[in-house]
Amino acid sequence: MNTEKQISGLVKLAEYIKNFLNKNPEDFNRDEEDFNALLKKSQVENLWFTQDSLRFALNQWAELLTENGIKSWLSEYEISKTPKKVGLILAGNIPMVGFHDVMSVVLSGNIPMIKLSSKDKRILPFLLQKWQEFSDQNISYELVEKLENFDAVIATGSNNTARYLEYYFRNHLSIIRKNRTSVAVLKGDETDGELKLLAEDIFRYFGLGCRNVTRLLIPEDFKLDRLFENFIEFGDIINHNSYANNYDYNKAIYLLNQEKFWDNNFVMLKEDDKLFSPLSVINFSRYKDIAEIKSFLAENEKDIQCVVAKPELGLDSENFGEAQNPGLDTYADNVDTMKFLEVI
Repeated sequence: MNTEKQISGLVKLAEYIKNFLNKNPEDFNRDEEDFNALLKKSQVENLWFTQDSLRFALNQWAELLTENGIKSWLSEYEISKTPKKVGLILAGNIPMVGFHDVMSVVLSGNIPMIKLSSKDKRILPFLLQKWQEFSDQNISYELVEKLENFDAVIATGSNNTARYLEYYFRNHLSIIRKNRTSVAVLKGDETDGELKLLAEDIFRYFGLGCRNVTRLLIPEDFKLDRLFENFIEFGDIINHNSYANNYDYNKAIYLLNQEKFWDNNFVMLKEDDKLFSPLSVINFSRYKDIAEIKSFLAENEKDIQCVVAKPELGLDSENFGEAQNPGLDTYADNVDTMKFLEVI
C-alpha cells in the first residue's frame, strides 16, 4: 500500500470532479459523457437524487479532498498495519453518503467489502474506479451482495434495522449506526441572511440527511413569520413529486386530527416536543433560557448528529448554512471511524 499515491489519487479525483462540474455538457469528452449519463441514471433509479443534489454532493467532496486536508486528517492516526477486511453496509438517503467510510477503510490500510445501497449504487463504484486510475496503483476493495469472511463491520440503518444488525454482528467488532437528526437553536437576533442559511440546513437533500435540521428551539417572543419569509427561496421544493406527496399527506393528517400548525404551502411548522419530524414538517418549541436548551440537548444527545446555532451560545455547534459541509474529521454518530479501524 502506498498512502502517498492514494492521497494523490484523491486530490486528482477532486480536480476531475471540479472540471466536470465547471464544464458545459457540449464540451464533455467521452469519459465525462459517461459520468453525466451515470448521474442521470442515478436520478431515474432514485428520484430524490436530483441533478442539483448530486452536483452539490460532488462539489462538497471536491472541495474537501485537498492534499493538506487529507494529510492533516490522517496525521492523527496510525495506518501502517496488516490489512483487515471491513464489511460496509452503506446508506442511500443522500448521494455518496457512504464514501467517507470507504475512504477511511482504504486509507487506514484495510480492505473494504462494500454492500451498496440499492438507492445509491452507481456513483461510488465510478468514483472508486477513478480513484484507482488516478492513484496509479491497485486499490483493494470488493463490491459484494452479502458480507462473508470479514474481520469487522460498519453498518448504517434505521433504528429497527440496527437492532437486527446488532444481533447479527454480535460476535464481530462493529459500528452500528442508527437514525439521527439535527437541531437548530435561535438566539432571536439572527439576521435575514442567517435565517436564509438555516434554510439550507433544513431543505438541502429535501431534509433526508442526518445533518438536516428537523427541530428548532426558538425564544418565546420569536415571530414564525421571519422563518417563512427567509425560507421562500426553497419554495420550488414543492415541485418535486415525492416531496409534495409527503407534504400533502402530513397536512391532511394534521387537518383530520385538528392539530395546530403553520403553513406556507411548501413546509409546515408544528409546535411539538418530538426531535424527529416527518418530511416537509419542522418541529419547534420555545425556550426561556439557555439552561433549558442544554438540558434538551443532553437528554437527546444520542439522537442528535449536529447542532446549528450562533457560536456565542456556547453549544458546540455548526454555523448557519454549514450543517451539510462536514469536515473529514466529522464522523457519523460522532463515533471516530478511524480510531475504530486502528484497533481491529
